[in-house]
Amino acid sequence: MAVACGLTASLTLLPLAHGGGAAAVPGAPVSGPGVGTGIQVKADTCRDPEASLRPSTADGPTLRAIRKRGKLIVGVDQSSYLWGYRNPETQALQGFDIDLAKAIAKDILGDEDAVILRAVPTNQRVAALDNGKVDLVVRTMTVNCRRIQQVAFSTAYFETGQQVLAPKRDRSITGHDASLRGKRVCTAESSTAYEALEENAFGAVFKDPGDGTKDDEDLLTVPNQLDCLARLQLGEVDAVVTDSALAAGQAAQDPAVELKGTRFTKEYYAVAAKLGNEDLVRRVNQVLEGYRKGPWQKAYEKWLEAVLPGMTTPPAPLYK
Repeated sequence: MAVACGLTASLTLLPLAHGGGAAAVPGAPVSGPGVGTGIQVKADTCRDPEASLRPSTADGPTLRAIRKRGKLIVGVDQSSYLWGYRNPETQALQGFDIDLAKAIAKDILGDEDAVILRAVPTNQRVAALDNGKVDLVVRTMTVNCRRIQQVAFSTAYFETGQQVLAPKRDRSITGHDASLRGKRVCTAESSTAYEALEENAFGAVFKDPGDGTKDDEDLLTVPNQLDCLARLQLGEVDAVVTDSALAAGQAAQDPAVELKGTRFTKEYYAVAAKLGNEDLVRRVNQVLEGYRKGPWQKAYEKWLEAVLPGMTTPPAPLYK
């Protein structure tokens, strides 16, 4: 479990325990806004899951609670290179998602450092919102029909898709195709990569015998996506399936691995909030309206252009 260090007094990183516990914020409540309610949408009737609420600067109970606290609490990653990771020299969290989290804090509270960055494992993102441990999740979280039943999403801020990552030396793996038959493939628990393999694994082995139980070995399905890269480096798995955006960052970290084939899905990242916290979602969408007009491109050029070239604009917003 990581501890906060190398950050300013107003920019704090707090770890979220695997079981959902969290450290206290001195002088401020750690719980988020009250329990929200939302209308459940059946996945089989879902259309345009990326559609979000119209932007607004109107006040509301969630925003008032955040301002009273004086901090925006955001669930982030601390191990995804270029997205949300700790700089080994400064120990500060940085990356594309971190820049966006700070921009939201600046809009709501007038100070980009008025944000508590709470490390949240991939499989705890929804729980962190439900339990009030965070106000928002800005952590390469894909919008889909299942997830809009669980959390409220902003409009999309990045387009990506699933892709295969494997060692360069392994020429037998060519992508999400029959070359995966019999291969051990790693994904993060509760990820869209896992869902994609459930739909079509091409004969790959991607489930641990104890998945979802206390006997889960966390070998093929892991709490954090970066754990898959470690498994790949140790030779415990043959390939990884994850978002191409994350995989590109991992390939930049480790020159011995590479992306195989092409993206086989189209997905979008969005900011997640608790169901019912509509005032906060609308405010985030208002922030994104301005962010797309300049700051997004600057953040892309700073963090991602070298590993994901050719992206000229962010996704256009889609509203309900």
